[in-house]
Amino acid sequence: MRFVFAILCLFSAITGNTQHQPGSSEIKLKIRKLNFLGSVLYVAAHPDDENTRAIAYLASDRMAATAYLSMTRGDGGQNLIGPEIRDLLGLIRTQELLAARRIDDGEQFFTRANDFGFSKNAQETFAIWNKEEILSDVARVIREFKPDVILTRFPPDERAGHGHHTASAILAQEAFDLTNNPNVYPDQVAKFGTWQVSALYTNTGRWWNQTINENTPGILAMNVGTYNTLLGKSYSEIAAESRTQHKSQGFGSAGLRGEALEFFEFVKGEKAEKDVFAKVNTSWSKIKDGDKVKALVDKAVAEFSDENPSASIPLLLQIRNEIAALENSVWRSRKLKETEQLIRDCAGLFAEATASHYWASPGQKVSIKLEVINRSGASIELDKIQSESLTLDSAFSLPLKNNALLTFKSTKNIISNKEYSSPYWLKEKHSQGLFTVNDKNLIGKPENDPAISITMKFSVQGEAISFQIPLIYKWTDPVKGELMRPFEVVPPLFINFPQPVYVFADQSPKTINVLIKSASAAARKGNLKLDLPSGWRTEPAFFDFELKQQGEEKTFTFTVFPGQQELDGKMNAIVESEGKKFSNSLLTIQYDHIPIQTLLPPAQAKLVRMNLKKEGAVIGYIRGAGDDIPGSLRNLGYEVWEMKNEEVTVVNLKKVDAIVLGVRALNTNERLRFFMPDLLNYVKEGGTMIVQYNTNNDLEIDKDKFSPYPLTLSRDRVTEENSEVRILKPEHPVLNFPNKISSKDFEGWVQERGLYYPSTWGEQFDAVLSMNDKGEPARNGSLLVAKYGEGHYVYTGLSFFRELPEGVSGAYKLFTNIVSLGKPKKPLTTKVKSKAK
Repeated sequence: MRFVFAILCLFSAITGNTQHQPGSSEIKLKIRKLNFLGSVLYVAAHPDDENTRAIAYLASDRMAATAYLSMTRGDGGQNLIGPEIRDLLGLIRTQELLAARRIDDGEQFFTRANDFGFSKNAQETFAIWNKEEILSDVARVIREFKPDVILTRFPPDERAGHGHHTASAILAQEAFDLTNNPNVYPDQVAKFGTWQVSALYTNTGRWWNQTINENTPGILAMNVGTYNTLLGKSYSEIAAESRTQHKSQGFGSAGLRGEALEFFEFVKGEKAEKDVFAKVNTSWSKIKDGDKVKALVDKAVAEFSDENPSASIPLLLQIRNEIAALENSVWRSRKLKETEQLIRDCAGLFAEATASHYWASPGQKVSIKLEVINRSGASIELDKIQSESLTLDSAFSLPLKNNALLTFKSTKNIISNKEYSSPYWLKEKHSQGLFTVNDKNLIGKPENDPAISITMKFSVQGEAISFQIPLIYKWTDPVKGELMRPFEVVPPLFINFPQPVYVFADQSPKTINVLIKSASAAARKGNLKLDLPSGWRTEPAFFDFELKQQGEEKTFTFTVFPGQQELDGKMNAIVESEGKKFSNSLLTIQYDHIPIQTLLPPAQAKLVRMNLKKEGAVIGYIRGAGDDIPGSLRNLGYEVWEMKNEEVTVVNLKKVDAIVLGVRALNTNERLRFFMPDLLNYVKEGGTMIVQYNTNNDLEIDKDKFSPYPLTLSRDRVTEENSEVRILKPEHPVLNFPNKISSKDFEGWVQERGLYYPSTWGEQFDAVLSMNDKGEPARNGSLLVAKYGEGHYVYTGLSFFRELPEGVSGAYKLFTNIVSLGKPKKPLTTKVKSKAK
């Protein structure tokens, strides 16, 4: 199909561009950067471990190619902005890192290591990660990026404070010694060659060396607080903006001004005294015939016109040709890419491809619009537009006049074998410590390449140059203005369960809704059925359906009859349509600070069949940092009142059978200090209150005001999810009513037992359980229960916020017992009499 295009004139400014168009000062800085041939790889364990001040300074003051290698994607942390944990949190934190790098101008890499949660030593970390696999990933990134200098955030010992931290430093040091050996990981050598890093330093932290200063022997000091006149900010200010992108971790940061020293301790390689690049040739002389490039770059910097950047294009084309003529190397590739981007920036060359919808299926037609504009007096011609994914290949000879917009429209088919757009590291089932990535070419990449890319070829003053642009979807929000999201390739049909876990407390059937949604522009017919464990059945056995248009959805209700035996099983939803089976669900993550993320996990829910009893009916829930326990309680048949701050009143508290505080509520809810007296009085008068874990710093309430009796929080935790749990008070009501709890109920827990246990407590508390990691003393503060007045006060660091969403049956039983403490409160006749009045 031929392109239909129109040439339009712009009479008003374009706002909300999805691509950054740098101004003259940024362009000038980038031209200067062409003459610096030095690179740094910063290495640590998690998103938010990186030193954003150092990265911003090295990238824009020293003008080095700067990257951050994070061992993990932060999957094992907590989430202060929503309920997502584990893989979903890792996806959020990946995007937060990419948002940070867009601000501080660094690049981003990852290994395949999964953040399985807090680790107390590197030995445990390596055993779970599979050290050799992660070491190969670190070596691969080093060989690909080819850094002159490596900086580690942590030391390779217990001072790092976390097994992942320690492991990241050990891996960096070991990789330093092997990346120049052609016999180590030879498949990498065939692709990237060998590489020898010049030096490795540890970015020594104040938390393990309080007395360090610029005069400390063996320490190299770097002032990263300088002011960049071209950017109009200090690197500390830029770093604060970058670090603030880690919103899920609550790392909003204030910009600082003035001197800011960072200290680096020499570890390996060639030692420098005052500058990490002192032993590195960072000029073009390191490359044969490179001095020709240096002279041209010097001239481009001297002659740069702030008011007419396009005047630099002829010189930049010369620089490009000189670089292209050099022998192949990482610096030839890197600087060629930088120069071509500068040519585009100097021309104000804007090219964008948008789709009529944000997703489509393989083989489906997609309507696209391309906009191209040259906002300079440079002679530029559009020659060709290509996309393999859209079987698009159109040739032109169209001059791009200054500030005259070209718009192209077309409808093309996505190739039938195009892969679905789902994060590459989550496409396959993974182990506790290692993501499964079958395509080695993807290892190290922060995210997928765009689902659909379009190559646009130009002639710039007679020189051929091309750029790849992603296909996106754009819309206008009446409040936020122009917004965009990536275009994605998805299955034609999605099947979603409304919740991830279904608990059957007895043999009573449950009604389960299943939603089918169409991503296809064409009508689709088919049938839907559920695949259940042996001995389970549904009524009806299947449903026929028809969806007539894209975006249409229908919900079907099955009655599921459980089997007699207790089990932890799976329920899969399967759709058959047009001779093919589909079994993907649709999951989107949407926060303002990151692009919308789409996942396509299996259409599957966990089934938990257990004999469970409960007491009480209405649970009040006061949210904290974000968790999905309210949904889990509803799964048990409770009515959950997620109480807003203004709803926590004496009158309303009398309406609930128990009050549960969400994780870190004492850290995140500043209003709790004002209604905590009412909550404690609610307990005193016969209520039950459960306070889940909080950290012992950043409390929004005085430490002696959230408990009726003395209670001291600590950093004690038990990270081994299979550690022995010893029952200290087997006759305690919380272990016997309404369900009998035994050691068997602590089997199958995920990630950890719990965290931030109290270390000391008043004699009024009963410590019910004891547990510990290997080689550590017993931790008895995981579940503390106290009688207060007529009611019960419970403090627990057990990780219910992880266990309940995962369908851990023993955790369900124990939590049910906790909220059932002290019930039934009143005999049924009391309610009857009240009603009669």
